[in-house]
Amino acid sequence: MAGYEVITATGPWPDRYTFSPAVRAGNLLFISGTTATNERMELVGPGDIVEQTRQIYRTFDALLKAAGGSLRDVVSTTEFITTTENYRKTADVRREVFGGPPYPTATGVIVAGLLREGALIEISAIAVLPDSPGAPPRG
Repeated sequence: MAGYEVITATGPWPDRYTFSPAVRAGNLLFISGTTATNERMELVGPGDIVEQTRQIYRTFDALLKAAGGSLRDVVSTTEFITTTENYRKTADVRREVFGGPPYPTATGVIVAGLLREGALIEISAIAVLPDSPGAPPRG
């Protein structure tokens, strides 16, 4: 893609996937919908919404660092969650991750299911990165 940079955090991205984990366009970083997987693409925290949510944000942290940013640069998230009960449990993780106001914008969507078997949540995000790699994060 001209003018875009694909960002990965764990090395080469498998050819079998038809999407990128993250794409940087100027100072914007778009992070694809992400489930709770480790570097071997195995599900982390089966049956545990809190651990799955934490794992997703660990992945986001690695992607943001690879792009020259940090979690403080996230301005928007979209969470796809399988139950309303689980949605309520993610709020404490968001407080842990983002450290409290101001928080990024957030959209929560209750879904019937997710593509990854056993996944209870999938999150996508948008970040506004510092002007140049290595610049201190805003905020």
